[in-house]
Parts: sequence; C-alpha cells; structure tokens
Amino acid sequence: MDHCLVVKGLSKNYDSLPVLDNWNLSLNWGQRLVFLGPSGAGKTTFLKILAGLEEASQGHIENYCRKIGFVFQEPRLIPWRSVKENLLFINPRGDFASLLSRLRLAGFEDYFPSQLSAGMKQRVNLARALIIQPDLLILDEAFSSLDLSVKTSIMEDINQLWLENPFTIIAVTHDLKEALYMAERIIILSPRPARIMQEIEVNLEPERSFSSPGLLQLESDLIKLLCSFQAEV
Repeated sequence: MDHCLVVKGLSKNYDSLPVLDNWNLSLNWGQRLVFLGPSGAGKTTFLKILAGLEEASQGHIENYCRKIGFVFQEPRLIPWRSVKENLLFINPRGDFASLLSRLRLAGFEDYFPSQLSAGMKQRVNLARALIIQPDLLILDEAFSSLDLSVKTSIMEDINQLWLENPFTIIAVTHDLKEALYMAERIIILSPRPARIMQEIEVNLEPERSFSSPGLLQLESDLIKLLCSFQAEV
C-alpha cells in the first residue's frame, strides 16, 4: 500500500464552534508534509485527532502507521528521571546511547531535565519520540520557542536521520523557512474553520540548506501567495 494515511471528509466541532471543515488528503510512506495556517486554525486539533487524542465530528482518518512519535512544543519530560530514564521509560529496549550520540547529547544521559538548556530538553523530547523508531513523526510547532541556531541544528539532525531511513513526517509551523526545509508538500489552511486552501509541492533536493537560492526563491513565492490569500479574506 502506497498510502500510510488517508483523510476523508474530516470535520471537527467543539459544541457550536466549527474548527476543521471537510479535510481530504492522503500521504505516502516516507513523505514529509507541513501545515501552514493562522493561529487558532485547528492545526493542533488535527494532530490530536491523528494521534488518537481527539475524536472527529465527521469523516475519518485511515491511519496505517503502527508507531507514532509526537513532539510537542513543550518538552514534557519527566522531571525526576534522567535523560536515559526518560528514553527507556518509552522504550526499555531502545538504543538510547546511539540516539543520544546522533542528537549531540552524548555524555548527558545521567542529567536531569532541570540541568539542561531549552534546546537540549527539546533534543531529548525528540529522542523520546524517535526511540520507538516511528513510522510517523508528528511535530507540533516543536521548534518555535528555540533560538534560530538551535532550531537549525536540530532540524539538520532530523533531516539527516530521515535521509538515512525515511519515515513519514507531519509538522505544523508558522516559519516559512522551516516548512520549506522540512517539507515535500505544504498544505495552506484558511482561518477557522480551517479548510485546505492549496497544496504546494516543494521541488528541492532532499538534502537542503536554509540559505540555498532555491529555498529562498520558494520562500519569496510563498510569501506572495500567502499575501494574496490574506487580501481575499
């Protein structure tokens, strides 16, 4: 089966408040999809439905992924457990040492969350999602609170891991460069109730640079497109 995820007629209301309006899309194994949309448009609500944390009001999601890793904006680490213990709590048989090395955390396995910087906490948060070797990695504005240099280095690590063993990625972000760096497909959403307004194919090489001319040109084109949507609202 090519598709790992199929969304059919998905809508979500909270009592009388409509949040998602008739979403239809599909995603192949190993693809990277990013949602762009205004705050409050329902992006996180969709991720929660996808992860089984919320129920749809109408429609459904056919999800063929067996293992889902979820990275929230806040680290949500267990404060009384060390880095190693946080990872082994999720997967007692996981190769935590190799993963920590890949994510530039070697030597910090016995540290507690309170002893780590914000960027290091988020690396541990990412490691905790990756230690199950997920079919699907969900990133819910996972890097929005980090400094640019820290964000860039973490995203480079994710990209390298994906190049070595492509897993499906679904991400939410407000950062256009971040979206273009990660995505093969970008979904642009309307304000709430969120509708899928347009899908953009990102025709860049899998191994990317934030400063490449191709990425910068696509960023310029995307800004113009988003401005045109805002003018129509």
